[in-house]
Parts: sequence; C-alpha cells; structure tokens
Amino acid sequence: MPLAPLLRRPDTTYDDVRTLLDGLDHEARVAATRECGLADLSRLWELSVQGDPIDAAHFVGDKAPLEPVAHDGWNSLPLPAFARRFQKVFCRPPAGEERLFGYNEGDAKGVIGPGYFQLVPTRGHVDWEARGAWVVDYYQVPDDAVPASWPKVVPNWWGLQLFVYNGTRDFMRRVSRHVCIGKPWAREMELPFCFVLVRRD
Repeated sequence: MPLAPLLRRPDTTYDDVRTLLDGLDHEARVAATRECGLADLSRLWELSVQGDPIDAAHFVGDKAPLEPVAHDGWNSLPLPAFARRFQKVFCRPPAGEERLFGYNEGDAKGVIGPGYFQLVPTRGHVDWEARGAWVVDYYQVPDDAVPASWPKVVPNWWGLQLFVYNGTRDFMRRVSRHVCIGKPWAREMELPFCFVLVRRD
C-alpha cells in the first residue's frame, strides 16, 4: 500500500510505516513521501513519537568531517509542488563535536538565501526533548569551516531569510532507516506544518 493511503487508515501503526519505507529504494521512498499532504504528514509526526530517538548518525552516517550528506525534502505548506521540494545538506564540523552543520538547497536558495543552521541535541532542554531528540537550530549558523562546495555562510537575519528561517527551530524525529520528519517552531510557537527528509546514501 502507498504511504499516503496507509497514513489515512485509523489502524495504521508506526511499525507499519517504518516497514513500508524500509522496503523501498531511495527513489521510491522520495516518491512515496511526495504523495503526502498536510494531514498525512501531521499523522506521520504523531506516529513518529513511537520511534527510537533520532541521532547524528541518521543525518551523516559515518562520514568524516566536512563530507556532506544530502536529504531530499518535502513539506506540507500549501504551495505548488516545485516550491515544496528542497534538500537539507548536513556535515560534521571540522572538530567533530556533538553537533552538525547544514543548509537548505533548492530553487529558492538564490532568492531567500541558504538558510544555514546547526543541528544540535535537545538533551537538557526539558521543553524540547518531547518534540524530538535533535533540532535544526536556525538561531545558530556554522562558526567553523564548511565544505568548499557550500555557499557562503550568512546569518539568518540577512536578506529575505529574515522572513523564512530567522527565529526558527525544526525538531526532528526518526521515521525509518532513511526517513525522518521535522516540525518547526518559530519563537517557541508551533507552526501548522511538517516536512520529511529522505537521506541519500
């Protein structure tokens, strides 16, 4: 059964979704997620609380520092399909600390900017831990070297990024071996949409 219809069944469990996605190849996983609308991704966010906590390895595997890993993204905003597609690209920082660097790649990058962030654990933040084990934190941008192929690092108050990324945090949960789901909060207010990421191996 395709992912979207599965999410619309009231008896669907987290394990049903994980098993389906783990049985697909990358292109099929991406296609499956891109059939999902707002209600589907909201249901997936609710189910994902039953999964194992996500960790840094989900985003970058065992890559060395400054080796980028791309994730194909799809959000549930009420926009045309081309505007809902994007990538988040992650890497370990040069010193290999318990955090990751990343930015947003997509058609809008040339207009609104790269949306740099740090991915950090939520451990120790009581209000955050229930939302997800790791958070894409746009309050923080890389403060050390990034891969040479990445765009120039700029703060998120610069240019049109002010209206998209500034003051935002995306809390992340595991869905399957390659798929995770994120939900944004802007200045500690929960926003009414989600997004999924499918890691490229």
